[in-house]
Order: sequence, then structure tokens, then C-alpha cells
Amino acid sequence: MSELTGPATAVPPGDHKAPSVGIPLPGVEARLGEDGELLIRGGNAMVGYFRDPSKTAETIDKDGWVHSGDIAELRPDGHYKIIDRKKELIITSAGKNISPANLEALAKSSPIIGQAVAVGDSRNFISVLVVLDPQVGPVWAKARGIAAASTTELADEPAVVEEVRRALGVANSHLSRVEQFKRFTILPTEWSPESEELTPTLKLRRKVIEAKYQPQIEAMYGQPPGGHSVDPERETASA
Repeated sequence: MSELTGPATAVPPGDHKAPSVGIPLPGVEARLGEDGELLIRGGNAMVGYFRDPSKTAETIDKDGWVHSGDIAELRPDGHYKIIDRKKELIITSAGKNISPANLEALAKSSPIIGQAVAVGDSRNFISVLVVLDPQVGPVWAKARGIAAASTTELADEPAVVEEVRRALGVANSHLSRVEQFKRFTILPTEWSPESEELTPTLKLRRKVIEAKYQPQIEAMYGQPPGGHSVDPERETASA
């Protein structure tokens, strides 16, 4: 990060442990804040932002620690692993911090899923918006005798709903109870670098997505809930 005028950590030769950003360089201190944010201190840290004391105070605390904005994990071997950006964390109604990127990567275990956006900030469970892959979706459907020319037509197809449900069930098997997906909605649309939902480098524009699809998100937390249940049997049993 530019505030550190260069790297603060590095992976020692022959000690690569992916995914890892390595250990602090000589003369650099690193630690995790109470919320898991990676903090850096050392001679490589900037003095402050030019003529912007308020922003400087937001980034560098009174003890000289630079707040990176990254949520990280410290491994027993001293290596740091970046989990997600702090500003993108989902904080549930119970106060649990959840990295959406981890959940979304697991959600895309089926090639039919092109994009997945986990939601649940200030909610009591996690839901996910799903966008089908525009290349894989129609091919997947055709191989199963489903006549559909686009992912828009496939969004409500029962076999597609079941495949997405299966993929999310697999994802849930790798997640803690509080992180597990409870409901999902398949959006009848396609996202691309030209659309407003993705950046030119295919990163999610979360705020844009959450604002644009707010009705679909709210519906999944309504009574009765909209979208689809990931585990209908469990949901019925707990009703």
C-alpha cells in the first residue's frame, strides 16, 4: 500500500505458504487489531497525508500504527493471510464479522454460477444473489434437454434452481453455522464489465448491487421469505 511507501511483508525464499502475504520485513512491526484489521508500524510508514490531518488521523493512530483496511489472519508460523477488506465485511445482527469474499468463492462450486453476492449486514442470517454464467448456463441446460437461449430464461427453471441449491449446500458444508447460506435468489440478468454491477477488472460493485437489487434482498428476509431456501427440509422443521 502507498501509505507504507512499499512492501511491509514478504514471503521468505523457500517458505511459500499460499495463500499468504508472508512475514513482516526487518524493521517493520505487524499485529492484528481487536477487529482483525492488519496494523503496520515502522520506518517505512508515511508521516501523513498532505494537508489532510483528519484523514491522517483515520489511517494512523496515536501509537503510530497504520490501519491497512485489510482483515487478516495470523498463522502459527508467523505468516499473515489477508481475508478481506474491512469495509466489505458483513456484520450480522449478532455482531459476527463475516468475509463475503470467502463465502462467494465457495458458492461458485458449480460452473453454472457466474457471480455470487453474499448479503446479510445487520441481518440474522446470510443470503446470496446468484447470476448464472452466460456461457456455461445455456450449454448446461441444453445438455439436460432444457430449451433456453439465455440465462434470463433459465433463472426460474426448476433444474437450475436445484443445481444452485446443490452448490450452495456444498458450500455450507465448509462453513460455520453462522456463515451458512439460508436463502438465495437467481437474478434473470447478465453482468459484464460493461454493466454497472462489475468493475472493468470484474470486481463486484457491492454498493451498486445492494442498491439496485434491494427489493430482491428485502424479499429474502420477508414474511413469508422470497427467493429459495438452501435447505427446505431444515427450514420446514424449524418453522
